[in-house]
Amino acid sequence: MEQILDAAERLFSRHGLHGVTLKDVAKEVGVHHTLLNYYFNDKKQLFDAVFARRAVVTRDLRMAALDRYDAETGGKPTVEGALRAFLDTDLDLYTQGGEPWKNYGALSAQVANTPEWGAELMDQHFDPVVLRLIDLLKKALPDCAEADIFWGYHFVTGALMLTLARTGRIDKLSNGVCSSEDFVAVKERMAAFMAGGFMTICKPKGGAGA
Repeated sequence: MEQILDAAERLFSRHGLHGVTLKDVAKEVGVHHTLLNYYFNDKKQLFDAVFARRAVVTRDLRMAALDRYDAETGGKPTVEGALRAFLDTDLDLYTQGGEPWKNYGALSAQVANTPEWGAELMDQHFDPVVLRLIDLLKKALPDCAEADIFWGYHFVTGALMLTLARTGRIDKLSNGVCSSEDFVAVKERMAAFMAGGFMTICKPKGGAGA
């Protein structure tokens, strides 16, 4: 089963749900496609199983990191600290987990940008941990408008998904100065950059400091 899920994850991450057949996965594993039909009724059921396998890992690790950070700060988190608990914990998985986790990251980026059915998967697996992050951000920015906090999260998750997609675009634009494979470099910068954005949009409308 793990071989089937690994092979399907690799193929789906490159070609998407509609670009892969059960026969393609069976060929990748080296088994007859009837074996896959025994375990899965259709391709979408296989796709959902592939997505859920690692979703529970990243969700639970981030939830634990956010809870731990909240407890360590006595319920007085900072914006960057909350973002680091959420983002750095996730980026460590893709750095340390090797190609299988990076395949899952690319798959997640596809799912997050597919409104027809992907949004439902993201809601199902990640709403609790996202709302936990929002809770910490509200504590860190008690005077910030709720809409600004949610927009801030929207920008954070957009940057994270683009990073996980590993399109290689930044490699070309920077003439090799930056690499879309360099999750360590992303981790060093993303939370601090996003925290600065939150502090800016959460300033009182009169222009005074936050």
